[in-house]
Amino acid sequence: VQLQASGGGLVQAGGSLRLSCAASGRTFSSYGMGWFRQAPGKEREFVAAISWNIINTYYADSVKGRFTISRDNAKNTANLQMNSLKPEDTAVYYCATTRDPNGRTSYVRLADYVYWGQGTQVTVSS
Repeated sequence: VQLQASGGGLVQAGGSLRLSCAASGRTFSSYGMGWFRQAPGKEREFVAAISWNIINTYYADSVKGRFTISRDNAKNTANLQMNSLKPEDTAVYYCATTRDPNGRTSYVRLADYVYWGQGTQVTVSS
């Protein structure tokens, strides 16, 4: 299984970025997708997730109302639209796919995910 994250960059506070994650290697539509981030000196933290059937989405409190996760099961891609970015959103963002298929997961824990992308840097300047 391979996950390729892209779309990071440098943006001013208040700006927007759209991250994408392209997946290959297994039945994409059977597994949840999540985004996590890791800032320097901090632990990797949950950002957002979307269920295998696109019915449910989950967000960290810090990004609710600003970030939107989506997926296209026909294209094997997951996206994270990030609006109203803040300097504290600066981190390396990772996409990941769940260990268990068809919703048998909490979606919000690192341990729920088994395959990870390489990460894409997001830097928000003040």
